[in-house]
Amino acid sequence: MRIVGGLDVHRRQITFDYLDERSGQTRRGRIAPADRMLLRRWLQDTVADSPAAFAVEACTGWRFVVEELRRAGIEAHLAEPADTAAARGPKRRAKTDRTDARHLRELLAGGRLPESWIPPEQVCEMRARLQLFRDLREEHTAWVQRIHAILLHQGAAAIAGDLLGAGNRQRLEAAEELSSAGREAVAAALRILDALDAELAPLRKQIAVFARRQPGCRALQAQYGVGPITAVALWAELGDTRRFSASRKAVRHTGLDITVYSSDGKRPPGHLSRQGSPLLRWALFEAAKCAARPGSPDHAYYRQVADRLGGNRAALSVARKIARRAHHTLRALGDEALAPV
Repeated sequence: MRIVGGLDVHRRQITFDYLDERSGQTRRGRIAPADRMLLRRWLQDTVADSPAAFAVEACTGWRFVVEELRRAGIEAHLAEPADTAAARGPKRRAKTDRTDARHLRELLAGGRLPESWIPPEQVCEMRARLQLFRDLREEHTAWVQRIHAILLHQGAAAIAGDLLGAGNRQRLEAAEELSSAGREAVAAALRILDALDAELAPLRKQIAVFARRQPGCRALQAQYGVGPITAVALWAELGDTRRFSASRKAVRHTGLDITVYSSDGKRPPGHLSRQGSPLLRWALFEAAKCAARPGSPDHAYYRQVADRLGGNRAALSVARKIARRAHHTLRALGDEALAPV
């Protein structure tokens, strides 16, 4: 006999619902605010030395909850959000935090919880670094585009090539065609770009060093178009690919699979499901765009699809191929694929 429960995590509170199978009592309540130390004290007071198992959905905030459950010696289960919602069945009344926690507890107790893979700490840390890198890159791109927009808006000649190259930068700093406000905006943008470059350089180096040392990342880089950054992203987000019985399930995990048309739905067929990690889809698409190069082994296939459906659709098709190959590569490595560095 043990304690079985569910935890619904939000920024302001964690709602719990657990059943003590020895006494048959069910307890419900909230842990507020939702922070690590308060959860740790609650687990010590509630569970003590009793065998216990808790389920939490794989949404934002799951990491510290799972870490504290394991620290307390409690069996932690991570529920897949979409399948957990589907297991609820038709919605008959308003959904609340309490009903969510109870739903998780009932699924876990009944052995019907759709489980997600719980990555080791090394994978969680690399996911956080990769997300930071992607956010900084997107911010960098946005400021470069803003400079181009200022030049166009004020009638300055377009700048070809590297906007921040030595010659182009001198031209931007002079910027005689711009008004005083335009020059101030460009100068501010250049300062922000310098600050972003200062953050990106050591982060890129850190990820590249990891990619050279980790066996799974080294194996992934054998694919054309997969560099150090994209290799680490594929490695971190696909994780232990042995949990996928087929490569098509790995593609579904990426969210690049095509949705099936249903007559009772309002969305037309042909859309991507977009379930799963946006970081993984970004890495696959970046790698797949290299297929447009003549030297790529997928170039003939890319051109065939691009001529019919366009470059973006062709890149998505190649991205699915890369996901399948990555699945097989990591699966063949076995335990070595996730070896700590």
